[in-house]
Amino acid sequence: MSLFNKIFGTKGIPSNTGIPFVNPIHVEFHSHLIFGVDDGCETIDQSIELLRDFEQLGMKKVVTTPHVMSDFYKNSKENIYPLRDQIRQRLKEENIQIEFDAAAEYMIDDGFEKKIAAGDLLTFGKDNKHILIELPFMSEPPNLNACLFELQIAGYIPVLAHPERYLYYANDREKYIGLKERGILLQLNILSCVGYYSKPVADAAEYLVLNNLIDLVGSDTHHKRHMQILPDAIQHKIYRKVCEAELLNNYL
Repeated sequence: MSLFNKIFGTKGIPSNTGIPFVNPIHVEFHSHLIFGVDDGCETIDQSIELLRDFEQLGMKKVVTTPHVMSDFYKNSKENIYPLRDQIRQRLKEENIQIEFDAAAEYMIDDGFEKKIAAGDLLTFGKDNKHILIELPFMSEPPNLNACLFELQIAGYIPVLAHPERYLYYANDREKYIGLKERGILLQLNILSCVGYYSKPVADAAEYLVLNNLIDLVGSDTHHKRHMQILPDAIQHKIYRKVCEAELLNNYL
């Protein structure tokens, strides 16, 4: 029995198990490995342990994305980059062969437009123009359209984190199409494939994958429990299917 089934029983969507699969993705994107800044790793030792696990999963590079929220996680380059560099030094000392970088996951909240105007955002990609954003889980924020417009006018490429988890989109799936038509990229959480968050989230993930709407994948790893489930999730039929697309991951 897989670890996922041991933890969650048989509620998850069944995985393919009989066909060998080699993960073509070598760049992990979207995690919370900067210690002590959000709801992810609490210590540098936890950060290093998870990065060692990613190396064993075949990852060559990790782009981690700590939360930025105006009223809660007030992170910026000033505190993120020094902690990133501490982790890089430990990776070197422990001979862990993985490239490590940091961007951020920005909540679209009341203060985000001020951050756009100020510039100096934590971005990623070869041109450093991609920016990861997230939305509240209960309802679409009233300033979403304004924020997306301002980001794009400023030359940024917005990437929406885990769209399958916003059930107000999952229940009105034409909204996914609308986002794509506006040039918004969509990032799938790998654990969504196995029903980790819920069955409706897994169904939305399947819809996004089968309709070729996903541009990136990521683990959204916060802690060891997420890491323990990842090997099963990577073998899941929906993850295998999304890997048939030309995802942005390996170009980061």
